[in-house]
Amino acid sequence: MKSFRRHAASVNAGSMADIAFLLLIFFLVTTTISADKGILRQLPAICDTEDCIADITERNLLRISMNAQQQIMIENDIVKLTEVQTLVEAFIDNNGNNVCTYCEGAQSSELSDHPKKAVISLSHDAMTKYDFFISVQDEITQAYYNLRMRYAKQVFNKTPQALTKEELNEVKKAFPFIVSEIMVKRTN
Repeated sequence: MKSFRRHAASVNAGSMADIAFLLLIFFLVTTTISADKGILRQLPAICDTEDCIADITERNLLRISMNAQQQIMIENDIVKLTEVQTLVEAFIDNNGNNVCTYCEGAQSSELSDHPKKAVISLSHDAMTKYDFFISVQDEITQAYYNLRMRYAKQVFNKTPQALTKEELNEVKKAFPFIVSEIMVKRTN
């Protein structure tokens, strides 16, 4: 009798590597990778002059603090998020020394002397939620935007979007965005 031996079936895998390589190239070429934009802020330039290291008078410094319980404290008062913008605008636009010709503030003795001298000090606890921190930053930014928009309408009779570069620089010089951000370290 004749014995039949079956040979194991084999698959030619020589072209399998080529197919896998072609699929890899296809997915690399057709896939789009989304890039997060983040927060569009320009970092301040390095400054070694006396202006940058000069002491800030207490009157020209507005302290905004956030704690781990997601509360906002401006100076010594706990405030709501909706109040931040109004308080920041009042602080910056105060005209305490009565030399600002474009300011419309109340000239309070407890608020800033001039928009160019007003500094916002923003501090937060390490456990402050990120979205809460960004919301407070947005309120501060909106306060500056409102003051700059009012100035652009008064001086140039234009909206901020219609300003030329030179006019926009003048508006930014009138209400400079001076915010100092400090992270409070946790002790426990």
